[in-house]
Amino acid sequence: MSNDVPAKVAQLRQQLNDWSYRYYVLDDPAVPDAEYDRLYRQLFELEQSHPELISADSPTQRVGDRPLAHFDQVQHEVAMLSLDNAFNDEDLIGFDRRIRDRLKADADNVAYVAEPKLDGLAVSLLYQNGQLVRGATRGDGQTGEDISANVRTIRSIPLTLRGDNIPSLIEIRGEVVMPHEGFAALNKRQEESGAKIFANPRNAAAGSLRQLDTRITAQRPLEFYAYSVAQLEGVDMPETHYELLELVRSLGVRVNAEVRVCSGVDELLSFYQSILSRRDQLGYDIDGVVYKVNNLIWQNTLGFVSKAPRWAIAHKFPAQEEITVLRDVEWQVGRTGALTPVARLEPVSVGGVTVSNATLHNMDEIQRLDLRIGDSVVIYRAGDVIPKVVRVVTERRSTAVSDIVMPTSCPVCGSEIFLAEGEAIARCTGGLICAAQQKEAIKHFASRKAMDIDGLGDKLVEVFVDQKLIATMADLFSLRSEQIAGLERMGEKSAANLIESLQKSRKTTLQRFLFSLGIREVGEATALALSKHFGSVQAVMDASEEALLAVPDVGPVVASYIRHFFMQSHNLEVIQALRDAGVTWEEFDPAEASEPQPLTGQTWVLTGSLSVLTRDKAKEYLLALGAKVAGSVSAKTTQVVAGDAAGSKLEKATKLGVSVMDEAAFIDKLKELGITLDEG
Repeated sequence: MSNDVPAKVAQLRQQLNDWSYRYYVLDDPAVPDAEYDRLYRQLFELEQSHPELISADSPTQRVGDRPLAHFDQVQHEVAMLSLDNAFNDEDLIGFDRRIRDRLKADADNVAYVAEPKLDGLAVSLLYQNGQLVRGATRGDGQTGEDISANVRTIRSIPLTLRGDNIPSLIEIRGEVVMPHEGFAALNKRQEESGAKIFANPRNAAAGSLRQLDTRITAQRPLEFYAYSVAQLEGVDMPETHYELLELVRSLGVRVNAEVRVCSGVDELLSFYQSILSRRDQLGYDIDGVVYKVNNLIWQNTLGFVSKAPRWAIAHKFPAQEEITVLRDVEWQVGRTGALTPVARLEPVSVGGVTVSNATLHNMDEIQRLDLRIGDSVVIYRAGDVIPKVVRVVTERRSTAVSDIVMPTSCPVCGSEIFLAEGEAIARCTGGLICAAQQKEAIKHFASRKAMDIDGLGDKLVEVFVDQKLIATMADLFSLRSEQIAGLERMGEKSAANLIESLQKSRKTTLQRFLFSLGIREVGEATALALSKHFGSVQAVMDASEEALLAVPDVGPVVASYIRHFFMQSHNLEVIQALRDAGVTWEEFDPAEASEPQPLTGQTWVLTGSLSVLTRDKAKEYLLALGAKVAGSVSAKTTQVVAGDAAGSKLEKATKLGVSVMDEAAFIDKLKELGITLDEG
């Protein structure tokens, strides 16, 4: 092979990537398509003659590879959160007021980044040293699917980042959409070939990204727009969200051209009206506008609530509405036992979609609407938001209507329905035995931070329940290897390993056991506080609400949840069944643990990879010593433990002057405080 060939390949690759960047990211073509195609053929022929020169970032590798058998799961290092919604000007004004109240800032001091809310599929792109190493879907926010092979086919996603200031690691998040022009062309091809016609660009984009055959994805007209960065290492973190987007743009990744910095509600509303008026000319679907606090330190200060950041909101566009008739109300039981009324409607078309069901949320909402079965109602639907009943057309009400009555027992398992004081949502108390909740209860019980049953994943739990091999978590310990060896993806060795893992999990701790029961609002910290305060399960079960309120981290609402859980005989029966199955834990006299722990009042942060301890085990030790373990560094952080490849958290700790120790010093500290290490 001539020495000129590798150089020629590199030169062609660079030229084609530059032209693709101009075409797909800057929307500024440098050459005619015929010239691009000519150089592409040259590169392709050289790579075919010299396959050892093919690299992952070559333009020829975007065409798709052989079909995958399945998508692997991806655990997001930083959760991919959803956004709270504003449906009118008052909602937005309220959002801005809450921001200013929490920050104690004047309106002029709070700047926001505003951008169109793209109606596509949220995707995470992970780059290491400038190379695209992974693409993933949002999934449930914590766990997504690895779609790396598919995102590599999208030409507006660079395989290699550009510029001189390349981060050692950056996780870019954005939206994959299908432009209107491409969607129309795709549906025309689908129709001509007799294939499925897609309902809308969002469905087409989502379906294209989740193709197991990447060659199909490569043929679909998909585009990517970045909107945030979840992880950044190796370069300085900018001070604002807008500067962060500019960094992303400088690396060769497309950011929406409509992004603006606005100050105050008036500018936000003006931006909203501008985008709304131009909605049909943008060339892609949007269903609103997103506003984010620009200052990144303020974002960190504002934090998160539930599954959404406090510092961002989606201002939705007006939805289409239609009138139909409420035929009936059925009650569904969710995975947490929440009882939700569902409206069964006379089918009606809303925005091109036939709607026959709508959410009613709870009895408070039904009473607020003054809703009766047989009423004419107005249905609201925005994009893919679940349709809802927004008002009753009372002038059409007849004498044949009937009241809506909440059941007193669970429609699935017959257990008592409980409505906590001050709450709007009623719940089934059958937690550990209710069929509507059993899968989620068992998944939680088996999870890593609960009983840590290795090899028992969510899908396997569903198979066991569907096959009626188990109904409660106690049934897990009655499983036999020969029962499960013949199930799909479960050979003899896998079955034997799972039985061994179940046997090992029988020995646990009081904290883990209490957490594994899935009592509402009892997380790891509360379970630890309960175990320290009472010392035994029986003491927790016997505790009055007054006694529970004496436990740190337990307030009146949580105390009522705990008390009510242990008042249900079926829950006590499952706990006894677990004990009969050999599940054990060490109990102790709480008086021995009454002294304050050595790290009480301190906040610790773990960052980077630990080689001796797992992060979970390190966190467990710190909690046992009384420390609070936080996910981010602030001026209030007491100590940072930095493992290998520690990134932005270490940089921030150094900037703030927070004390930092490595893993070796951390282990010495644990031993000094009396911890006997279990490195598993």
